[in-house]
Amino acid sequence: MHLNSLDLNLLTALDALLREANVSRAAMRIGLSQPATSHALQRLRDIFGDPLLVRTGARMELTPRAQALRAPLAQALDQVRGLFVPEEFDAARSERHFRLMMPDLAVELLMPPLMEKVTRVAPNVRIDIVPWRGPAIFHAEFARTIDLVISIGNAFRGFHRQLLYTDSDALAVRRGHPVGAKLKRREAFLAARHVGVTIRGNAEDLIDTWLRTEGIERHISLVVSGYLEALHVTARTDLVAFVPRRLIAALSKQLGLVTVTPPLDPGIDEQFMFYPTRAQMDPGSIWLRRLMLETGRELEKRKAG
Repeated sequence: MHLNSLDLNLLTALDALLREANVSRAAMRIGLSQPATSHALQRLRDIFGDPLLVRTGARMELTPRAQALRAPLAQALDQVRGLFVPEEFDAARSERHFRLMMPDLAVELLMPPLMEKVTRVAPNVRIDIVPWRGPAIFHAEFARTIDLVISIGNAFRGFHRQLLYTDSDALAVRRGHPVGAKLKRREAFLAARHVGVTIRGNAEDLIDTWLRTEGIERHISLVVSGYLEALHVTARTDLVAFVPRRLIAALSKQLGLVTVTPPLDPGIDEQFMFYPTRAQMDPGSIWLRRLMLETGRELEKRKAG
């Protein structure tokens, strides 16, 4: 017998017949008429090559073949029904591994508060962070290996995005810097020696791309690949770094940094959460996205410094 010739509704009828051993009661159990249920029984007899139910006096009894079918049929139907019941994510018991990609900026600002939430409600969940690898990585194969991406940027094919928080850029200088507050003036800003941050996938610091549209070229003395490197160097030298304001505020006390408003305003930065379309209805992904969005909203409420 081929499965494509089998009406799966017959299995529901068979389950009722095996449970009730009575056509009338089986019909009531599954909401069919008695003639329809009798017809189903006849089709089942033809399929199995067995009478399944036989009359003994005033009652019907199951054949040995029918008796043997009861348990496996009930189990099979439960499994089929389970296909249509949304899976739940039990955070407290889950040992799932989630894989996230983000730049060092997002790790510093988002992961400590996020991990507090995860540790409290899902102590056995593990999160693996992989470094930002640039927009070229967004392809179908990558989407199968990642759960979330945190980044600025436009939409990527095969991913949905949601806004996490906004930020703006400012100058980071060490406390006691010889020119300090003077950097608010354009002359001092242009005379200063800067740390550029060229993140993987970009040809240059995005600030320099924007400054060029304003006809301005700043003095770059050092180029690094991450914001944290830039701030650590700035904290121990007279170089200055043009970086996201929230990051300076988060590390100002630890590194001895001061935030200076630059003479030019590049506008608002938007940090997004991207997740693969394949995971849109995945309960575990929904759970993690909810926590990440909650973390982003909390960050948004705090003054950037």
